[in-house]
Formats: sequence, structure tokens, C-alpha cells
Amino acid sequence: MQKQQNKHYIFGRNSIIEALNSGTVLEKIFLSSGVQGPAINKIQSLAKKSGTPLVKHDKKKFSRLEKDVVDDKSNSQGVIALKQMVKTLDLEELIEKAFEADENPVLVALDEITDPHNLGAIARSVECSGCQGLILPSRNTAPLSPAAINTSAGALEHLPVAKIGNLAQTIDYLKEKGFWILGTEMNAENFYTDKLYDRPIVLVIGSEGKGMRNIISKNCDIKVKIPMKGKIDSLNASVSAGIILFEILRQKNN
Repeated sequence: MQKQQNKHYIFGRNSIIEALNSGTVLEKIFLSSGVQGPAINKIQSLAKKSGTPLVKHDKKKFSRLEKDVVDDKSNSQGVIALKQMVKTLDLEELIEKAFEADENPVLVALDEITDPHNLGAIARSVECSGCQGLILPSRNTAPLSPAAINTSAGALEHLPVAKIGNLAQTIDYLKEKGFWILGTEMNAENFYTDKLYDRPIVLVIGSEGKGMRNIISKNCDIKVKIPMKGKIDSLNASVSAGIILFEILRQKNN
């Protein structure tokens, strides 16, 4: 029995060229390592023109994606695209809406969160804790895929989301707009329960394995830690985000 095609994805070189030419908004394009030819060059050129992120997967990782979304592997021709499932905002629009909603808004920015389940879980905490939005870099970040959306339990359908290019530059811009940049690190001097949240805040959540990149950590106005008493000295990124976001909510409600 033939597997039904996943409706959220497009595959095949000509199909993706046609989608890009027609203005279809794509979340991300995935290329199998080593694929080449005029059609691939065309896809790369059109993706760059439209600002569509394009990533290369090694053959093993691309094969796993094919297995999940393509009815016949030969149909993919080494290229698969994810259609946009969540409408995103410009950063300016997100900031404007954030200050309309709260004089001291809280935004969350992700620094190389690559697991779609973590992305979805963080989005759920962001929405449930009443924050004003989520900032996602276009590259080195999990796509807004069915897995992320399902894990968010619908939060990504309600939460304002902005896609940005360079996170370090975006942080500089957010500071100019009056935001205080808050990071998380195990060796931070401040605890997450300290009274720190009486101002516009951007909480940066670092990657699952390495935390925030050094260039981002250096640009934080303050960093906080969550005390640990077990034998394991770190928490999942989405758990850390939830703990801090609900402490922010608790302090704002007191």
C-alpha cells in the first residue's frame, strides 16, 4: 500500500522551482548532500532571492526526512521543501504589538534550538505564561514543522512569531528599543527568582547541548541560573524556559 504524501511538504526539483516562482511561502528547503545540476542551482538562486532558508542534510538525515514525507523516495530528487504553516511577523511589527499588549512586554528569543519538539514545548510555555511573542532566527533553528506545531498544543497558532536573520544584530536592535536582554547560564551570579523583571525583557534560550553562543552571552544585560541539587547539572531547554517564564509571570502578578 502506497503511503499518503504529507500535505505540508513539496518535493521534486521542478515542483519546488514552480512553488518559488509562484510566490508560495516556504518555511525551509532541505537539500541532500551532493545533489547538483541546473535545477538545484535554480532552486538555490530563487531561495536566496525570496529569503527562504536552505539547509543541506547528509544522506542519512535526508533519507529519514524522505521516509516521513515522500510517498516514493525517487520522487524527491534530493530536495524537499516545507510549506509555511505559521504566519510570521516582521520584528518591528512584533515589537509594536508587544508594547500595545503590555508596558513591560516579555519576548523569548531562541539561540540555535534545533529540536522541533523543544521549539514546540518552549512556544507552549511562552503562550501559556502570557508572553508577547517568540523570536526565531531563520538559520540553525528548528523549522515551524508539524512536529513543532503538534508539540506546542496549538500555541504556535496563537503566539506572535517573528523570523529574523542575525540574532546578535537583532539583540542590539532590541536594546535600542528599550528591551533588557536576559540569558541563562549555570554560573550566573543571579538566581531566576531575583526581582529582575520590572522592565521590557527578552529572554534568550540557548541550544540544547551548548547553551547560548559566546557572542550572545556577552551581549546579555544580565544572566540568571536555576539552582540544581541532583547529580545531573542541566535541564532541557524547554524546561528551563518554562521555569523562568512562570517565575516572571508570578512576579508580574504580585
